[in-house]
Amino acid sequence: MATARTENVGPMVMGLNKQNGQLRGQNKPPAVQPAPPSQGKGFGAPQKAGGPPQDGGGIKFGDDWKRSLLLPPKDNRVKTSDVTATKGNEFEDYCLKRELLMGIFEMGWEKPSPIQEESIPIALSGRDILARAKNGTGKSGAYLIPLLERIDLKKDHIQVHVVIATPGRILDLIKKGVAKVDRVQMIVMDEADKLLSQDFVVLIEDIISFLAKNRQILLYSATFPMSVQKFMAKHLQKPYEINLMEELTLKGITQFYAYVTERQKVHCLNTLFSRLQINQSIIFCNSTQRVELLAKKITQLGYSCFYIHAKMMQEYRNRVFHDFRNGLCRNLVCTDLFTRGIDIQAVNVVINFDFPKNAETYLHRIGRSGRFGHLGLAINLITSEDRFNLKAIEEQLVTDIKPIPSSIDKSLYVAEYHSSGADGDGEDKPERQQDST
Repeated sequence: MATARTENVGPMVMGLNKQNGQLRGQNKPPAVQPAPPSQGKGFGAPQKAGGPPQDGGGIKFGDDWKRSLLLPPKDNRVKTSDVTATKGNEFEDYCLKRELLMGIFEMGWEKPSPIQEESIPIALSGRDILARAKNGTGKSGAYLIPLLERIDLKKDHIQVHVVIATPGRILDLIKKGVAKVDRVQMIVMDEADKLLSQDFVVLIEDIISFLAKNRQILLYSATFPMSVQKFMAKHLQKPYEINLMEELTLKGITQFYAYVTERQKVHCLNTLFSRLQINQSIIFCNSTQRVELLAKKITQLGYSCFYIHAKMMQEYRNRVFHDFRNGLCRNLVCTDLFTRGIDIQAVNVVINFDFPKNAETYLHRIGRSGRFGHLGLAINLITSEDRFNLKAIEEQLVTDIKPIPSSIDKSLYVAEYHSSGADGDGEDKPERQQDST
């Protein structure tokens, strides 16, 4: 959840507990193929490339300020219609401040995605928004750009403060008088389905009671259950509704399942590591104990991996996340802590070592690959106990999870097979993982 205001207010951070989550096998893994900056959530500074500006993606020659931009390498990976089916608008069409445009372009963001095209002009007008779009299609930019546009650079004092926090933490600070929100202009709920669930909705309504009556509310999510509809009817004022969910799963993700016994899971995972061209992978387990046990087993097989779960200290979780995002390790084992709001462009394979219990969790897990219209693979290890959940999730998401073939076509999840036009026998392809045997 994020809020924007016109007063100076103290900063907010989040926290948790335990171990550093970094395990390494005997061999150093092959270098992770770096993913060019894209329109996901950008946590680190963009890579800066020298040379003249590139012509394209909304940057046109003629203006001196554009010539001074430090653009990252152009992302030539194939993209699906999830992000390319636009109306042809440019970021410059929204009359944004030059400084904001410079930041957008230097992040490697070339053109607005469909959710950004629909959302940015409406958000700039001050109207409430209820937006439904797939994970990894640019929702963060859809609300962050209009939020940052509110800053007046001619005024020499702090005007806008962005608070990013969990509902319980921000409410605590409000009640203590640390966060003064009576002049807040905008409140954004990303992953609104989660924030408006029974666990949080009372806290959210309590927070809203402290805000000004003319505040703007923006709701974004991939799924909108009845709890969101009730909240909208009560708190949003003639909201502009955006629905870009003709289907729930990302077009670039190919889904497979493999029937195994519990005892066969590790062997199956080892086989996948040896046969797939994994750039980076995220492997999900259903408990913190299983996360640590699996991470240990993977290192014993000779592969490097990190692990992360909610019982680790926030400091260690942050370190694991940033090291993994920077390509220091190929594999990450985690719980559902890592299913929302995490954007790592290099991840091209997600493995459900333990199959999730519901469709919502499944949708968010597999959405960690195939980010921003790119290609990805989701592989599910299914036991006899999971077969009913598998069928139910297929039906609820109206998606097709196929039996895993003996050989998976690399063009389904390896970007280089498209950008280089190779047929699968080229020399410049990412290496498969190699174990110590």
